[in-house]
Amino acid sequence: MYDLSTVLDFDALDSVRPGTSLLVAGPAMSGKEALAMDILKDGVGNGEGAVVVTTNDQASSVVDDFRTDVPEMDDSQLGVVDCRGDNSGGEAAQSGAYTHHVNSPGDLTGIGIGITKALEGLHKSGRDQGRLALVSLSTMLTYTDKKTVFKLCHILSSRLDSAGYVGVFTIDSGAHDDQTLQVIKQAFDGLIEFREEDGTRQARVMGLTSQPSEWKEL
Repeated sequence: MYDLSTVLDFDALDSVRPGTSLLVAGPAMSGKEALAMDILKDGVGNGEGAVVVTTNDQASSVVDDFRTDVPEMDDSQLGVVDCRGDNSGGEAAQSGAYTHHVNSPGDLTGIGIGITKALEGLHKSGRDQGRLALVSLSTMLTYTDKKTVFKLCHILSSRLDSAGYVGVFTIDSGAHDDQTLQVIKQAFDGLIEFREEDGTRQARVMGLTSQPSEWKEL
């Protein structure tokens, strides 16, 4: 089991089953991307593997960020799939951390290949436990349609289940209509939802227990 409550203090997150995929939804600037990264860094600090799929940040920046925040990290613990499309594509090394560059956030086949190779590399290095973060589905949805993104999420959820990893996928809830959000949510086991209420930032967890948690101020 994975204890994510050390990052976000909810009882529903203190014993998360291996293979669980969570959608992290909230408006822009609500902290969902930071939460996803903190969940991975917490795992790396415990010796787990981590895969970051980024549509916004350079792979080198992601690696440097992990090295700064988790100084005990062995580079072999980290794989990064850089989907920004400003690279010719293919694999590269960031001084030990595995990186894979994809030509476009809409190249879902290339993204899937990069994730598979990153998971294989972590497995070969002996990382039987790990976490994956995809930031963000909203960028992918600007390049392709919701059904295609849903299919990718469903496939990745199956791979994470096979690997025994936990996945966190972020989406900007204010950037999409309700129908799109409902379709995407169906690919996940649970939901971490953020909102702004009366000037405060709040979160709740749904889907991992029989009842949704209460909104909690962060």
